Amino acid sequence: MIVVKELNKSYATRDGKVSALQDINLSIKKGEIFGIIGASGAGKSTLIRCLNRLEQPDSGSVEVAGTNITELKGKELRLARRRIGMIFQQFNLLEAKTVYGNVAFPLRVAGFSKQETRERVHDILELVGLSDKLNVYPSQLSGGQKQRVGIARALAAQPDVLLSDEATSALDPQTTYSILELLQEINRKLNLTIVLITHEMDVLRHICVNAAVIEGGRIVENGPVEQLFYRPESETAKQFVNIFNYYKDANGAEKAVILR
Repeated sequence: MIVVKELNKSYATRDGKVSALQDINLSIKKGEIFGIIGASGAGKSTLIRCLNRLEQPDSGSVEVAGTNITELKGKELRLARRRIGMIFQQFNLLEAKTVYGNVAFPLRVAGFSKQETRERVHDILELVGLSDKLNVYPSQLSGGQKQRVGIARALAAQPDVLLSDEATSALDPQTTYSILELLQEINRKLNLTIVLITHEMDVLRHICVNAAVIEGGRIVENGPVEQLFYRPESETAKQFVNIFNYYKDANGAEKAVILR
């Protein structure tokens, strides 16, 4: 479904070129929920923006559903991006539009008819549990409800892939779990491939089967989440696990741990 080969990305700064990603290789299966974990500045957000071509890599390739999107331009790239939905940490909702308007927006841009848009919006809001919030504005919603609108908007055009960039970081633990359970339900019902960018070990443990650890723009470990927890190989993974274990409460229940 997603194959990344020898991906490199750098940025020009006043002090010269700075490398953000180096020799990234990843393979993510169709229908998988795959996690990418790393501390702030490790390259997570740059990687996810390369996966949907919001960033142009310096070299290497990103293949999504059999299409090398690093080679696409213009209309072909715009059409390919419709197959890749994205949800964000800070929701990025249009405050002047209702829930209906926010979810309908990408469909209108894509040229869907009013009838198609209406049917699709109603269906997707039912899926995310917001059918009763159709005419409500974002300012009237809780953080969890706002993120559900963000997820609905990302799913509106029926993508093959859903990218999640720290989508639960701004939420409390209880709301985080409800959003993760929603993503699992969406994954089951739609067989949607989901890529989760996170710095929370609990998110990986709760929802992902496989994950990669990124540090300094490089993938330093890649494999089953169970292995990351119980047999970490890289120093970065070991650090995440040690801090995660340190923050267990007196009853042994793990808390979500945030590394910034």
